[in-house]
Amino acid sequence: MIEIKRFGFDNKELLKISNSIRTKVFVEEQHVDPELEYENEEQGKFYLLYSDGNPIATARWRETEKGIKLERFAMLKEFRNQGLGSELLKAVLNDVQKLDKKIYLHSQLKAVSYYERAGFKKVGEKFTEAGIEHYLMELNQR
Repeated sequence: MIEIKRFGFDNKELLKISNSIRTKVFVEEQHVDPELEYENEEQGKFYLLYSDGNPIATARWRETEKGIKLERFAMLKEFRNQGLGSELLKAVLNDVQKLDKKIYLHSQLKAVSYYERAGFKKVGEKFTEAGIEHYLMELNQR
């Protein structure tokens, strides 16, 4: 059974769970500097995806001067490629599309097709962020 919890920066209990997933995926697996991983936290709206009662993925979004930026999508390795991430992305998009602003993100190369399936398009050239190659992607809103 899938459950998605939404929360803000003030929910320290859920934020701790979210951060533990992000630490495993970004800091330990991908060697991202923790200072880069945990910036702009106070502005974030956070999500946790639970499968059978266990937290397995997280994401956040925040408003910037450019629009709504989706960030920090992280799923524990053993749960990837099972279609669960699309449930998390669908929940986030359902919430942010109501805000009627440009929706964008920085996608790691290996996740580009995941976001393309949800309607995002690559914009511009490849760039490096936190030592990892990315593309700017924007949601093609109909």
